[in-house]
Amino acid sequence: MSSLQGKTAFIAGGTAGIGLAVARAYVDEGARVWIGGRREDGDAIAAGIGASFVSLNVREPESYADALEQIPDRLDVLVLNAGIGHPPGPIASVSDKRARLVVEVNLLGTFWGLKQGPERMNDRGSIIITSSISGVTGTPMEGLYGATKAGVSHLARSAAIDLGPRGIRVNAVQPGPVWTDLNAMPEELLRITAPLGRKGVVEDLTALYVYLARDESSYMTGQALTVDGGITAGYSQALLGAEAGAVVA
Repeated sequence: MSSLQGKTAFIAGGTAGIGLAVARAYVDEGARVWIGGRREDGDAIAAGIGASFVSLNVREPESYADALEQIPDRLDVLVLNAGIGHPPGPIASVSDKRARLVVEVNLLGTFWGLKQGPERMNDRGSIIITSSISGVTGTPMEGLYGATKAGVSHLARSAAIDLGPRGIRVNAVQPGPVWTDLNAMPEELLRITAPLGRKGVVEDLTALYVYLARDESSYMTGQALTVDGGITAGYSQALLGAEAGAVVA
């Protein structure tokens, strides 16, 4: 029997990138999967992996309510994955309009999901939030994005306490740079800065999302789990070598 056989999962922000990869992995593990998003071709994307689609604008709490009402089964797994960035640059360079959008999608979009999703879930279910290592380390290029991701990791901890009496566990996954439409960081940089010497791919993350959805993770909650090729562990050997060479020169 597949590890998620008989479970129903909903991935908010599931039509591309990490969310779509997680949806595909859940289908492969036997779950009934629904994905939510704003793409006009959402039905075709979902059908292509054996899932179903509902229209969802995470900025609007009413849209969450409508999307959840369309799912006929109570949820066992809720993945809050929707997120956007802003053009790389210092805080002063981010436009007011973009700043509001990033906060509404990343932080409030997660909040609305945590507020409305649990009432549609079975007890002892699992909520998984996609955060980022940008919420752990400071950056001169994506300060507001990082602030929202620090916020969603905090929401995971708080929601874990709120939902503990129902046995619903809440955890966050904090990916490092991963090949998606959202992340334009060049791999050449990761070859130097990441101890594993490469940029991640979505398949590096899906096994963790599967584990957190499975009953085997029933005692893990309130955690923010980092998957980043070792970036937040410290200096890589390649970077230390480059620095040593610069000092000698």
